[in-house]
Amino acid sequence: MDNYKKTPGGPHGQPLSFWSAWNLADRPRRIALLLDDCQEEYRPYAGGILPNLIKLVDTFRGAKSASDGVCIMWSAWTRTFDDGISNAMDRWYGPKGLRPEDPENAVYIFTGEPGMMPLSEIAPTEQEVSDGWFYHGKHLDMFWNFDEKGNSYLDEKLKAAGIDTIVIAGLWTDECILSTAYAGSSRGYDVVIAGDAVATATQNQEIALKVAGGTVANVQSTEDLVSYMKNDFVTGEPGAVKGTRHPDGRKD
Repeated sequence: MDNYKKTPGGPHGQPLSFWSAWNLADRPRRIALLLDDCQEEYRPYAGGILPNLIKLVDTFRGAKSASDGVCIMWSAWTRTFDDGISNAMDRWYGPKGLRPEDPENAVYIFTGEPGMMPLSEIAPTEQEVSDGWFYHGKHLDMFWNFDEKGNSYLDEKLKAAGIDTIVIAGLWTDECILSTAYAGSSRGYDVVIAGDAVATATQNQEIALKVAGGTVANVQSTEDLVSYMKNDFVTGEPGAVKGTRHPDGRKD
């Protein structure tokens, strides 16, 4: 049944790739930096991106001091074996992990509390922790933690600040970063991934960024993000783009 719209260059006249139709400087924004699982447990994998993570945190902290439309959120993966939580990740990896005879499960962390804290170079301040800008994650998706009413903890914090754009950095690109990007898009946020400030332990780094960049995220370099925040960022009005009354972020 021929009902394809035609665009030169692809099968059936379809395009060969997709990309974001917007750029950060297109409009005023209210923006948050999401630091996903940038924790001591993962320091061996974060070494290559740590300088860029530091640049992003320093830049967003500077912008936050001058604007009520900027915030930073930290999460750290803190699942432990038999912690009383049972979600899809437990069923995916299995109750004892990938090797039941020698348990090592990507869902669980075994080294204790120090490994579950943010990397010291980019850690939140005591005030930022007190204000609720750090929490312990329970799923790949940063939006997955819920309050007693079933609302996403992260989403509620961002909505309270009127945030409409999120910049994601951290670990792992093909798991937590990708799932958080899709979750953020489904809630109506413009999504940016700092392509050189994310990393993973697998061979899927470039694949994950390509998929994200062709579906839900504007993949930017740390240099470009720092330049934008210092030179082009303009604080938007709350509710101008993303509403807070509906789960999908439609305008109120």
